[in-house]
Amino acid sequence: MEDVREVTRLIPPGRVTTYGAIADFLTLGSARMVGWALFQGVTVADDVPAHRVVNRRGELSGRNHFITPTTMQERLEAEGVVVRNDRVADFASRFWSPNELLNP
Repeated sequence: MEDVREVTRLIPPGRVTTYGAIADFLTLGSARMVGWALFQGVTVADDVPAHRVVNRRGELSGRNHFITPTTMQERLEAEGVVVRNDRVADFASRFWSPNELLNP
């Protein structure tokens, strides 16, 4: 669980990644395991930017795990990420892969 949180802390502001990208990087085998690890005790004051993790289509699938269903979108928009209909509008250009840690 801590490995997932550590990788999530490395996502740059204004960028997003997917549950699957983190799972692949950590060789967890399951994107669901990443979601489970991220949303155990998430709070507004949490130092893990879980709002930067979306599903493979760029959708804010974790939004209901935040204090309000709009918190995830509000945090992303505060970082300059455009969200339309619960989806990152420019997902391809905002996507950050944890593999960039290996090949900067």
